[in-house]
Amino acid sequence: MAGHRNAPLTPEGRLRLCLRVDSGRPIAHVAAEAGISRRCLAKWYARWRAHGEDGLLDHSSRPATSPARTAEDIADLVEALRRQTKYGPARLAAELHRLRGVTVAPATVHRVLVRRGLNRLRDLDPPTGEQLREVIRYEHDRVGDMVHVDIKKLGRIPTGGGWRMHGMGTDSARASKRTGPGTGKVGYTYLHAAIDDYSRLAYTEALEDERAVTAAAFWHRAVAFFAAHEIAPIHRVLTDNGSCYRSRAWAAALATTRTKHKRTRPYTPRTNGKVERFKCATRRSVVSPVQPG
Repeated sequence: MAGHRNAPLTPEGRLRLCLRVDSGRPIAHVAAEAGISRRCLAKWYARWRAHGEDGLLDHSSRPATSPARTAEDIADLVEALRRQTKYGPARLAAELHRLRGVTVAPATVHRVLVRRGLNRLRDLDPPTGEQLREVIRYEHDRVGDMVHVDIKKLGRIPTGGGWRMHGMGTDSARASKRTGPGTGKVGYTYLHAAIDDYSRLAYTEALEDERAVTAAAFWHRAVAFFAAHEIAPIHRVLTDNGSCYRSRAWAAALATTRTKHKRTRPYTPRTNGKVERFKCATRRSVVSPVQPG
């Protein structure tokens, strides 16, 4: 067991002090030289005399019994609800009261979740609630070994601000929902992104749609961009299972660049985590900070 951060001595240091006392030196003098109290050294010396070097190891501060600990059946119910609903401690506490009539503080629910390794939602599989295996992080050995590709859909903001600025019932909000040319409908922008696994060099474009031909054309431009930065050829590309990445146009584009297509597991965006992280960083640094006025 590792000592606490303020411990003045390691087990080896305690042994040396005990040996000095055992040689006949006054215990108070030895304690003063080490900067600890006489009582502390007397405790270690007594343990050393009784148990040898094992007695100089740190003892756990955990109590021998915990009579106020949450009952196991309640803890089991907390675990089952957490896996099923993904609720946080406060809402789980409310569910316990509704289902069992038991009043449990949210802080207590949180301790149960920590004890059972369920306090972080990212450690649970979204569809099933099962515990995920330890995250295996990987990085390819060379540039061009793997490129991650994905699309981020962003709603456009009308001139003068959207409904968050003016309200849902305003003329500008209603106009943005109309269809047809000249109606004021603003629609979406699609950020197509490609990032090299090894170098983290990224290429992105804001395009009008996420159709197959658009994704295929983007891929050719991304390959040219990477080639201009001495990343060529590209051996593999990793995408999700979106319709544009299952199209003939996309397959033809990869055949032209001689790139092998790898797909993520369904409903598992973390498999393509590098480009997902890039999309989050782009949203925070470019999109989110934009404020009206």
